[in-house]
Amino acid sequence: MTSKQTQNWPQLSFSEIQDTLETVHQWIQIVGKIRLRTMPWQNHSWHVALYVSTKGFTTNPIPYQGRIFQIDFDFKKHKLYVECSNAGKEEMDLYPRTVADFYRELFEKLDVLGIDVKIHGRPNEMEPAIPFSENTTNKAYDKEAAHAIWKSMLKANEVFNKFRSDFVGKVSPVHLFWGAFDLAVTRFSGEDAPLHQGEMPNMPTDVMQEAYSKEVSSAGFWLGSKDFPFPAFYAYAYPSPEAFGKQEVQPAEAFWSDEMGEFFLKYEDVQQASNPDEVLMSFLQSTYEASVKTAQWDRAKLERN
Repeated sequence: MTSKQTQNWPQLSFSEIQDTLETVHQWIQIVGKIRLRTMPWQNHSWHVALYVSTKGFTTNPIPYQGRIFQIDFDFKKHKLYVECSNAGKEEMDLYPRTVADFYRELFEKLDVLGIDVKIHGRPNEMEPAIPFSENTTNKAYDKEAAHAIWKSMLKANEVFNKFRSDFVGKVSPVHLFWGAFDLAVTRFSGEDAPLHQGEMPNMPTDVMQEAYSKEVSSAGFWLGSKDFPFPAFYAYAYPSPEAFGKQEVQPAEAFWSDEMGEFFLKYEDVQQASNPDEVLMSFLQSTYEASVKTAQWDRAKLERN
């Protein structure tokens, strides 16, 4: 019998959410870039992230010329709201519309509120990087798919926040990174890391290197892609000791990918469990322990006793 707790974790089929996911991914990139250009810089690019809210995704308050504004996706009413502390509130409907149309209207709304922001007009971490103003390819929006995407992030966000609370060292908030459209939480050893040599499509190398300038153990939730067509939880370490991927982790359904250099746990294995929160927590904790064991972190100084 499916428990009430399990029912609160929505079913996600990549094939069913794919078109909506690809459109919303472009939309949140636009909103994320507005936050990027207006927020003061924070280490590891934390200032660019979005957050899970009670209705969807949010920028949280953004300081701007002596006032604040905030942009919110509402996947209950299927609206986008832009609110400014001294200039009222504007709204947009979320429906099947092109990225170019979304981009145009959003900047019109910002202009009405007296917010003048110039962003890099192409997406990051994806190819092809079609300019937002020219993208008439991505235009799907299914209300049920958008709601399920948000609800799955909401459930993961709760467990991630519980997981991060046991760490007394430096740990990130639970961030929604719009580059890859993933929810992530990262713990730090406090030690410097070797210079990162990896690359991402349409991502400056120095941004990647600063993001991974310290030793980390990171976990997250990703909604999948054409090349990896299933939503999944992931965990990785940087630097990644050779023995990391050989460690035993929980639950039994979790697996290591040599190609990606990460542990994975399919979302469906969590969603279908009798206690999804417990299963996900076991993955987060066991992959973290695999990371710090092989990297020899000083756990006594970093964890709640």
